[in-house]
Amino acid sequence: MRWKTPSLVVLAVGLGLFLARFRLRDDFESPENFPVLEAEEIGTEAASISKEPELATFGSGCFWCTEAMFQKLKGVKSVASGYSGGSVKDPTYEQICNGRTGHAEVVQVTFDPKIISYVQLLEVFWRTHDPTTEDRQGNDRGSQYRSAIFHHSERQRELAELYKKKIDNAHVFKSPLVTEITAYTEFFKAEDEHQNFYAQNSRQPYCRSVIRPKLDKLQKVFGEKLKTDGE
Repeated sequence: MRWKTPSLVVLAVGLGLFLARFRLRDDFESPENFPVLEAEEIGTEAASISKEPELATFGSGCFWCTEAMFQKLKGVKSVASGYSGGSVKDPTYEQICNGRTGHAEVVQVTFDPKIISYVQLLEVFWRTHDPTTEDRQGNDRGSQYRSAIFHHSERQRELAELYKKKIDNAHVFKSPLVTEITAYTEFFKAEDEHQNFYAQNSRQPYCRSVIRPKLDKLQKVFGEKLKTDGE
């Protein structure tokens, strides 16, 4: 369930009635037997590290949640929330919410490959949402919430496909991954009120009940990959 941002303040009090419902479903289980890609699987290109920042674009449900988690990672220079994979130019949040434009809510991550690799970003991506539910994350339903990777290069596509196959072969989840892996075409940045959403609204009931628990689990699973205070 989602609400248009202008209504958040009005609904803040009444929203508390729904918090128990949100806690009933945990879409961030992070299985212990989660596989990693070994150096021999990644190949020799792994040794050729770009000196320039790179882009990665992921959709894993509500971009408020996804943005908050990727912002915490060492080597991530910036994260922007927006829309990719649709057919409408410059869509609005209201258009996205009706699920008819074909866009997914995504984050575009600018990262330093000398500090964090694309493969490591893929691991965080797959371990911080449920990639087995089609057009759904928790209580959010619709194609805009689909699990999606929009690759920026052939190399990114190869790594994403390889990792997806390895996860399925390891039977990490009860069901196979439904993550869509397609070529990146365009990214439309979301409205200003959706940028840095958790940082600016951390006291809102949705942030405390839904996003904060995800960040706590991120700390538990990826603590060594997270920025320290002041970074």
